[in-house]
Amino acid sequence: MRLFYRIAGLLCVALAVVGAVLPLMPTVPFLLLAVYLFARSNPEWEKRILDHPHWGPQVRDWRERRAIGRRAKTLAICAMATGAVFTYFTLGAPWYYVSIAVLAIVGGWIATRNE
Repeated sequence: MRLFYRIAGLLCVALAVVGAVLPLMPTVPFLLLAVYLFARSNPEWEKRILDHPHWGPQVRDWRERRAIGRRAKTLAICAMATGAVFTYFTLGAPWYYVSIAVLAIVGGWIATRNE
């Protein structure tokens, strides 16, 4: 089982790296999942993520207080809004409405989290 957790954790880290490069793909949610998986398979790798100078504080804030920083909230909601505008101009209806629904539901959830 530990091997499965380790492989899944590495996959999550890989997705987080892709998310760090692509503006519309999240990074921290994949790191949160990786930390969860590494806690069960390789605590040393879990510690490396938690001690990372850029991503570590965000992961620790969520883990300890279920909090999302104001800057991260703003960037996430702006990225979703940009995605909705992009969808409007490229795909149009009905896909545009799906983007608006995601923005309203997920953006609303993000906006109501602790800071």
